Amino acid sequence: MKDRIQTRRDFLRTAGLCAVGTALSGCTPSKRPTSGIAETPQAKPNILWITCEDISPYLGCYGDPHARTPNLDGLADEGTRYTQAFVTAPVCSPVRSCLITGVYATSLGSQHLRSTVPPPASIQPFPKLLRAAGYYCSNNEKEDYNFKDPMIWDESGPNAHWRKRRPGQPFFSVFNFVSTHQGQINGSDEEFFAKYRSKLAPEERHDPDALVLPPYYPDTPIVRNIWARYYDLITYMDKQVGDLLAQLEADGLADDTIVFFYSDHGMGLPRFKRTLYDSGLRVPLIVRFGARYRSLAPTSPGGRIDRLVSSIDLPPTVLTLAGVLIPEHMQGRPFLGPQMVPPRDYIYGASSRVDEAYEMSRCVRDKRYKYIRHFMPHLPYIQPSTYCDQAEIMQELRRVAASGALTKPQKPLWAPSKPVEELYDTQADPHEMENLADALTHRDALNRLRKELRNWMLQTKDVGLLPEAEMHIRAAGSTPYEMARRLDQYPQSRILASAMQVGAGRQALPTLKTSLTDRDSAVRYWAVVALEALGVEAVPALDALEKALDDPSPNVRFVAAGVLCRFGRGEQALPVLTAGLNDPRETVVLHAARTLELLGDKACPAVESMERARRRYRNADGSYKNNDHAMFIAWALKNAVDHCKP
Repeated sequence: MKDRIQTRRDFLRTAGLCAVGTALSGCTPSKRPTSGIAETPQAKPNILWITCEDISPYLGCYGDPHARTPNLDGLADEGTRYTQAFVTAPVCSPVRSCLITGVYATSLGSQHLRSTVPPPASIQPFPKLLRAAGYYCSNNEKEDYNFKDPMIWDESGPNAHWRKRRPGQPFFSVFNFVSTHQGQINGSDEEFFAKYRSKLAPEERHDPDALVLPPYYPDTPIVRNIWARYYDLITYMDKQVGDLLAQLEADGLADDTIVFFYSDHGMGLPRFKRTLYDSGLRVPLIVRFGARYRSLAPTSPGGRIDRLVSSIDLPPTVLTLAGVLIPEHMQGRPFLGPQMVPPRDYIYGASSRVDEAYEMSRCVRDKRYKYIRHFMPHLPYIQPSTYCDQAEIMQELRRVAASGALTKPQKPLWAPSKPVEELYDTQADPHEMENLADALTHRDALNRLRKELRNWMLQTKDVGLLPEAEMHIRAAGSTPYEMARRLDQYPQSRILASAMQVGAGRQALPTLKTSLTDRDSAVRYWAVVALEALGVEAVPALDALEKALDDPSPNVRFVAAGVLCRFGRGEQALPVLTAGLNDPRETVVLHAARTLELLGDKACPAVESMERARRRYRNADGSYKNNDHAMFIAWALKNAVDHCKP
C-alpha cells in the first residue's frame, strides 16, 4: 500500500505544485507604484486566472462564518461574486479538458479521469488563439487535460509567469494552487502542523469543535479534525492568492488586468468530489476588472450575480474579453464582454470513470431543481477505490458505517446501490437530502429536466454512452469527437434508448433479450448492464447472457461474465475475464480487471492469472508503466488478489 500512496502523491505533486506564494507572508496588496514601474496602457486587457483545487464556496465572501479568507474577500469587494457557478464534472482532468478547449469532456471523449484522448485538429486549445492574437500565455503549472500539446503555452511549468513576456505585451496567465487538494488533508497532526498549520497565525487556525458539519457526516473527532484541516488549507491558499495579487500590484499591472478566481470542482471529500451534487459541482467564482476595464464589469465593486455560469463558459468569455472571435465548436456561453449572451437556463454535469472505478451518471440543473440520472444504479455511491480508500476521512466514514451508527441522513451514501433518478429542490433542500423523483407535486420539474438532459446528451454527442474501450475501438484512426459525428459509427439515439432501459424494471426483460442480439455493440452493452442492474430478476435471461460470452465486443463479454459469475456460472464466465487480462489494449484490460476485483471471492480461482497480469503493468523498480490505465489495472488486480489471500 505504501508504494502506491507515495507514487500517486508524487504524481499529484509534480503535476501541480505552484511556485508562487512561497513566502506566504499573508500580506495584503501593497500600494501600487506611482511612477517608474507601471507600463504604458495597452489596448487589450491582461487576464489572470487564479485557480485552486478541491474547494466548494467555503469563503467569507460567500457567507461562510468559519472561513478566514481576507484576500479573497477583498477581491470580491473589488469585483463581482457569482453565486451560481458550476463545473462540468466533479473531478479535475475532465474539467480541465473542458477549460482548455471550451468543449464538454463528454463530447471530446475525455470524460474519464486520467486518460489520453487528443481533440481533433479542428479544436485548438484556446490559449493558442490568444497567442495568435498577440498574448503571452503562461501556465503555472498543472495541465492534466487528458492530452498533451507542447504548443499551448509560451511557458508552462513551476517558474512560468507573466513577467517573462515582452514589454507591453498583454498576457493570459494561469496560476494553480494545489494546497487545497484532497491529498493534503492526510497524515499525522504533526505533519499537517509542520507543512500548513504552523504557517497560520493562532487566530487564523480553525477549532474542530466550533465547526458545523454537513448533515450527511457523522460527528466524530476524526471527522471534525479533517473538516478543520480543510478550513486551514483554504486560509493557507488565501495567503497564496494575496501574495500573487501583491505581485500584480507591485508590477503596476492591476489596473490593466481582469482577474478570475475559481476552483476546479468541489471539496475533496466523500459526497463532494466525484459526485454530481452541488457539493461536487458548485464552486466559487470571483471576477475583478482593473480600473481601465471597469466599464466591462457587470456590477459595481462588491456586487453579486445569481445567473447560472458553467466552467465551459470561461474559455469563450476570456476570448471575447481579449477581442478574439469565439470558434463555432465552443459549447459555452460568454457571460462577460462584447459577445456576452443572455443567462443560460441550465447547467450540466457528467460523472464517469475515476481511477479504476467505473461510473456513468449525468445531471442537469436550473436555478431551483437538480436532476441526476444514474446509468449504473447497481453500483454504490462509494465504490472501492484505492487512492480514496487510503484517506483518513474515508477510513473513518467506513468505520462508522460498518458500526451501524449512521443516522438516517447519513445512510444513503453507504447504500449498496443508487436510485435510477434523483430530483432535488436546491432552494428548499441545499444539501440535496430529500429525493423528490417520486413526488407527484414535482412531476412537471422531473419530466422537464429528464427531457432537457436527454436533449443535451444528444446535441453534444455524449460519447460516454460508449464504454471506454469501445469508444477507443470505434475512434481508431480518428478521435471520439469526430467518430461521434458519423451516424454509421455512432447511432446515438438508438444507443441512448437502450441505456434508458437501465432501471426500467422486470417488464423490460423481453426488450433486453432482444437487444442482446442487436447489430450495434453499444446497444448490446446497455442491455447487459440493464440485466446486471436487475439483480435476481435477471435470472430468466442467464442463458441468453451465456451466449454474450462470445460477443465480439470485450465490454459486452466482461459485463455478461460478471453477472454470470455472481449467479454461480463462473466455470464458463471466469475464463472470459482472465483472457481479457491479456488484451494488448489497456482500456480493455482495465474493464476486465475491475470486473474481477468486484467479484470478491468468486474471482479467487483466477489468482494466478491476475498476479501475472499485474506484474506486466509494473516496472522493475515497482513503479507503474504509466500513471493512468496501467496504474489503475495494477490497483484493481492487487485488491482482487489481496482479497483472495488467506
